[in-house]
Amino acid sequence: MPTLEKELTSLEQFRQAMASGTHVVEGNPLFAQFHRYSQEALQITMELNNKYHTPQEVRALFSRLTGQEIDASFGLFPPFYTDCGKNIRIGKNVFINACCRFQDQGGITIGDDVLIGHNTTIATLNHDVNPYTRGNLTPRPVKIGNRVWIGSDCTLLPGVTIADGAIIGAGSVVTKDIPENCIAVGNPCKVLRKISETDDK
Repeated sequence: MPTLEKELTSLEQFRQAMASGTHVVEGNPLFAQFHRYSQEALQITMELNNKYHTPQEVRALFSRLTGQEIDASFGLFPPFYTDCGKNIRIGKNVFINACCRFQDQGGITIGDDVLIGHNTTIATLNHDVNPYTRGNLTPRPVKIGNRVWIGSDCTLLPGVTIADGAIIGAGSVVTKDIPENCIAVGNPCKVLRKISETDDK
């Protein structure tokens, strides 16, 4: 497993390092970058969560949080929580409901026309199994395709991909990839059935 020993100098370098699966050893320079982004995220989410903002103001704050321009079709009901923010990529016509928690250092990619229900947690970091090196971290990105609906109180674990058109039932814990155009539920989340063209007709 590769490790990162030198100081990163840009946000893009940080994103590239996380995408490479870099093993982050506790105390190495990347931890300082984690903490810097965390402090920025705490400041912005405190502003976002503790008074009313218009939809336009919410988008502006989310653009600051993620370090990228957010499309005008984006919607978010605060409160929203993240301990980084800089490794979230958001498509068009995405709605995130209240009380969601993103641990995005490892990378969270959300496609177009996605609905994310209340209290959803997305995690992208694993700790070492060895108790003597458990502070070390391994990033594993989470990818959500287009037209996905994630129900309330779901948890998406590091490394999973939810393919286009899938529905994740409320309360599910997603531990493995979910194929396209299916309904999946449970803990652990399993495919219940394919979505038919005649559904809701």
